[in-house]
Amino acid sequence: MLSYHFPHQTRFRLVQLTDCHLLARCDALYQGVQPYQQLAAVLHQLADNWPDAVLLTGDLSQDHSLASYQLLNTLFQQVPVPVFWLPGNHDDGQPLGELLAAPPFLPHKSLYAAGWQLVLLDSTGPTPAGYFPRERRVELAAQLDTHPAPCWLFAHHHPWPIGSSIDRHGWQDAAPFWQLLQQYPQVRGLAHGHCHHAYRRRRQGIELVGCPATSVQFQQTADWQTDMQGPQWCEWYFHQDGTIQLDFKRIMS
Repeated sequence: MLSYHFPHQTRFRLVQLTDCHLLARCDALYQGVQPYQQLAAVLHQLADNWPDAVLLTGDLSQDHSLASYQLLNTLFQQVPVPVFWLPGNHDDGQPLGELLAAPPFLPHKSLYAAGWQLVLLDSTGPTPAGYFPRERRVELAAQLDTHPAPCWLFAHHHPWPIGSSIDRHGWQDAAPFWQLLQQYPQVRGLAHGHCHHAYRRRRQGIELVGCPATSVQFQQTADWQTDMQGPQWCEWYFHQDGTIQLDFKRIMS
């Protein structure tokens, strides 16, 4: 797992953006909003105070078109800090990886900052649901065996049901994943996208955080419904003393 080490610091600020759902044209609509303009507005606001790094946690494209990834690439050329990324179920891994292979985008999936290890997990599989097969669990276990520092995980899919329609596309092989995590007390939490919904809760001693979308939010209902609430995202502060802070951010629509 390719590792990136940030310079020594006592606090590390990370901005997590997810579920951008870009389309082939910058004026195209997704669920009643222009996702390109939504993401552009977030980056414009961040430009007043850039974080130490940006993390994209999947569904960067809605139509997995080459043009949508080119728009993403163009937008992020203004970003002066490292940008890390994970695929989502709407993404096409090949063009995504090819277009995000040059700065500010970086391919590293294990980050070290302020005494923390941040591990970026690929939870995509053959269907829209989440998967984390044995070979990925073996790799994660090896990473955690090697590095006992406090650890936070990031993925696209949610590993535990949240009680809404998106649960039909949740993490399908979650049981062995949870069994693995119980062996590593340094794992403090996991943050994800996919749900288009901001929340915090605990599961078996591990904190779960849902990052809201830069596009639209999903209502917590049994039938699929969306809310146009303006672009949203997460800002993380990882401290050298082993503590974290999290803020859900929003630009009012």
